[in-house]
Amino acid sequence: MLDQLQALADRYDKLSELLCDPDVTSDTKRLREYSKEQSDLQEAYDAYMEYKTVLEQYDAAKQMQQEKLDDEMKELVKMELEELSTRKEELEAKLHVLMMPKDPNDDKNVIVEIRGAAGGDEAALFAGDLYRMYTKYADAQGWRTEVLDANLNDLGGFKEIVFQVNGKGAYSKLKFESGAHRVQRVPVTESGGRIHTSTSTVVVMPEMEEFDIEIKDSDIRVDTFCSSGAGGQSVNTTKSAVRVTHVPTGIVATCQDGKSQNDNKVKALQVLRARIFDMKRQEEEAKYAGERKNKIGTGDRSERIRTYNFPQSRVTDHRIGLTLHKLDMVLNGDMDEIVNALTLAAQTDSLDIKEEV
Repeated sequence: MLDQLQALADRYDKLSELLCDPDVTSDTKRLREYSKEQSDLQEAYDAYMEYKTVLEQYDAAKQMQQEKLDDEMKELVKMELEELSTRKEELEAKLHVLMMPKDPNDDKNVIVEIRGAAGGDEAALFAGDLYRMYTKYADAQGWRTEVLDANLNDLGGFKEIVFQVNGKGAYSKLKFESGAHRVQRVPVTESGGRIHTSTSTVVVMPEMEEFDIEIKDSDIRVDTFCSSGAGGQSVNTTKSAVRVTHVPTGIVATCQDGKSQNDNKVKALQVLRARIFDMKRQEEEAKYAGERKNKIGTGDRSERIRTYNFPQSRVTDHRIGLTLHKLDMVLNGDMDEIVNALTLAAQTDSLDIKEEV
């Protein structure tokens, strides 16, 4: 691993030189590529530089320990060695994780789709709860959210909502949210006070740039229509809403929340690229699903990943067996404990597979 870390450090230093080269600074594309590459290496580079410093200090302290010292100095050297040893182990563990293969999409923005599934109006209301949970979590991370398309029901919930989350690392933290989310509570529409179970589905997709997923103009059909509100009623008389159909795959993307027809078309194409990429990714993962453990699930749309139980104020993630008794906090965007546990499980799973191979 040390050879890999040194190679990483050499590349980081080389990038620093390139970013000062006039030929690079005048080339926007190369400047962006090199800046991003160096940014991706930054955390591992900083940890490795600290690790080298700690090793040097540790070796110097060990050397000092061999010299003739008075009792007070011996105790000070011993304490320093203990501190340096602890920090050395912490950095080794951190570097081990940082040097693991990284999902190339981790730093991308994401497009999230939430749909009310089983449970009618209650499922739509729960979809609204999930939307608020994710937007509050995004706010806490310093990310920006933007609604791309929404279909409300008469009670203020969402039959479907599609929104974008912009911020570094958005996909790395939200990618495990895809799947069926189950809620157990007394519905506002239920007069008998009985607990009902409803579900909403979540799909999280990395945003794709035009050069990531190429869509030919000849492969799409663009339709325009009037924007609609709750219950499907028209809310304006201009055809500003846009529906884009990718003819080869049949995938459809709609956007009606933009300021203009052109704005809606651009956003619909963003969603379309993400859905095409997600379809291809699902197909690839299906081929290898039987060959890997994948403790945190496949992201399959029908897979029940989490239960939100209101009577017990309980949230349970079924993939990793995590249960938290702080439902209100989670629904208010306090998702760090869940996100961190899922990330750790994925990293552990990756290490297990690597060791087996």
